[in-house]
Amino acid sequence: MRPTALLPILLAACTPVELPPAGEDFAIETVSDDTAWSRWFERYTSVFGVIILASDTVPDDKLMHAAHVMAQYLDNDEDGSPDTAVVDAMVAQSAALIMFGTPGEATGSGIYVSRAIRGVAAQDLYAEETAPPDGFDASLEEVLHLVSDKGWAEVWPDRLAPEDGSELCEAMALARGGHFERVPGDYPDEAWYHYDDRTCDYPCMATEYLYWALTSMLGAQADRCDDIANEWEPCTSTLVEDMDPAVYALLADPALGLPTMLPDGSYGPAE
Repeated sequence: MRPTALLPILLAACTPVELPPAGEDFAIETVSDDTAWSRWFERYTSVFGVIILASDTVPDDKLMHAAHVMAQYLDNDEDGSPDTAVVDAMVAQSAALIMFGTPGEATGSGIYVSRAIRGVAAQDLYAEETAPPDGFDASLEEVLHLVSDKGWAEVWPDRLAPEDGSELCEAMALARGGHFERVPGDYPDEAWYHYDDRTCDYPCMATEYLYWALTSMLGAQADRCDDIANEWEPCTSTLVEDMDPAVYALLADPALGLPTMLPDGSYGPAE
């Protein structure tokens, strides 16, 4: 898995550029030519006010799939009423999902080193990894990273922030067999979470930990146990509950209102 820290782009010391205005949910809008965003993105949509930007190589169905996954994370019971506090936190921080066709396109665009815009908390997602015909749907991961870091962590910082001292990070220390600010040379034998990408800092590792635990509880990893065991061992809800009771109790706490059903990209609130 690629490291998940929100992109360190858009942080140069220059005048911030606002995200495009939120329109009707799931309506595809054109990025105005007179904004800095048009350098990279052609279209955008919004989900409860959270913006998703897409380059011209991202098909509409991929853009819509990502939007529906986001909606299902934010309004998991699909009653049409997302958690207002979480959405407000994301909008206040200019949280945005940015979509390119491929990693190579994104890197070649220059956006990661751009000095044109700042102040946006951007998470990347690529069309080629979104709802592929055969393979894991990466939108389940990348959209969740944005929602968890810029939504849930802001509303419940003592519990879900990817920072030392939160309940999430206390559980992560148990899962890793100790507190490690950086990836250790070797994890203890008793560890069941052993992320080893050294480019991933401590908050990044905590965000990955939440992703692995929650999506395993929701059933996303049950068919991938062997493939992901090098990073994460308890690949089903039952295994999370048995091996990692601390994070299971945290993420299943109804007071937090976290998802109980895995998004499938077909959001449809009841009338």
